[in-house]
Formats: sequence, C-alpha cells, structure tokens
Amino acid sequence: MKPAMELDEAYANMQFIENGAEYPQRWAQAAAAFREGMMQSGQVELDLPYGEGARHRFDLYKPEGTPKGLLVFVHGGYWLFFDKSSWSHCAQGALEAGWAVAMPSYDLCPDVSIAEITHQIARMIPVAAEMIDGPIHLAGHSAGGHLVARMSVPGLLPDAVAARIKRVMPISPVSDLRPLLKTSMNEKFKMDEADARAESPVLQQPLSHIDVTVWVGAEERPAFLEQATALAEAWGCECVIDAGRHHFDVIDPLADRDGRILARLLG
Repeated sequence: MKPAMELDEAYANMQFIENGAEYPQRWAQAAAAFREGMMQSGQVELDLPYGEGARHRFDLYKPEGTPKGLLVFVHGGYWLFFDKSSWSHCAQGALEAGWAVAMPSYDLCPDVSIAEITHQIARMIPVAAEMIDGPIHLAGHSAGGHLVARMSVPGLLPDAVAARIKRVMPISPVSDLRPLLKTSMNEKFKMDEADARAESPVLQQPLSHIDVTVWVGAEERPAFLEQATALAEAWGCECVIDAGRHHFDVIDPLADRDGRILARLLG
C-alpha cells in the first residue's frame, strides 16, 4: 500500500499544472462576467432553494425560446472546495445549443460526509426537473464527476426523474474512493472502508437506459486517468481521452456549443 504522502501527490493537481494556482481566480472571473450578462438578459434565476441549508441552492440558466431539455452540471473540488459561483461560464455552450442549465452548490466536507453530498444532489435534481421539461442530461467534473455517476445508479432518484435522464458524462471523475482512505484528505472525509465502497461508482452499475460517456484529459495525473478508465471498463461505456487537456482545462470546451464534448453530451 502506498504511504499517504505518495497518494496525496498522486491525487494532487495544482502543483503539476503550469500556472495551476491561477485557475481558481480565472474561473471565478469568467463565471462572474458570464453571470452578469445572463442577469442583464433575464436568462438566469439565481439561488433557487432545494433544501434548508445555506448552500442548498442552484442557479438555473435558460436559453432563448423553449429549452430542448435540462443539463445539470455539478462542480468539483474534492468535496472540499468551491460552490456554483465559479462555474457559471460552463453553461454557455449548452445554452447556445438551446438547453437549460442548472448548477448547484452543496455542503462540503468535513461539515457533512460525501454520502450526504450525494443525497443533496439527489434532492436537487428533482427540483430542477420540475421547472424544465424534456430529457435530463448530467455532467460533473472531478468530485462532481463522482456525483453524477452516483446519480446514474438505481435507487437515488425518483423513478420518474431517473427515467428522464438520457445521458451522463463524468468528467475526470473520482470513481473509486477506496484509495482516498490512504490520503490525508480522509481526515476531512472521515470515511471507512464501508463508506468508500458504498460511494464508489466503479463498484456499482448504472441504469440500463442511460448513455454514459466518461471524459478525461490526456495530460491528467495517472491516478485520474486510471479512475476514468476503470469506471468506463466497469460500466462498459466509452472513455474519451481528450488530447492536450489536463485536469483544470478539460472543462473549458463546455463553453463552445460546437465542441466535441458538448456534441457527445447533448447529442
């Protein structure tokens, strides 16, 4: 078994990406500018509640005209960092393609467990689904990739909502949580072996009607490539390894309505 320090490095991203520390500010600035434009056009409803907590809120972006369906994008950050406000710009491509986009925040560890975060997203999706007709597609990045993969498994969503989910894209997901038990992050996750197994999509199977594509950057850390390919192998689905992309810029093409990632996600 690798020691914690070695596994910490295996799952680290920022220090292995050129100018990695600049990305959070870059995301926040791009998101704020995009959100401001959507507010001026009246195409967004901010801070819609799906629960009682202060972070149980989502933003709903609406295209011009009747939406083709609903895309839910769940942010990452190792279940420890960020909220919906850093990712608004990722809705641009889907909006231009005619889809409504919902982006939730959720509570973070160590205030809650990863399992509770999973159940928060499962409570949020039906609320957004009541507001937008048509098919539901899910995408999530990193920890968000884990969360949308979990939504693909039977039993978490109401049957009527689950039946509307047509496509799911875990982007650079953490699909097997068991290695995280041996990282220093588990001081905040507070998982044991049973917790990690229960929250590992790689040990589960998706609903048969859902079309799943796993997406990962070719320049990501080996641990994330392993996590992505392991999920695709376990689920018998496609894994796209995106040339030239790393863990932080792999989601950039979500802003491009004509890009490969949206073509696969939205069809």
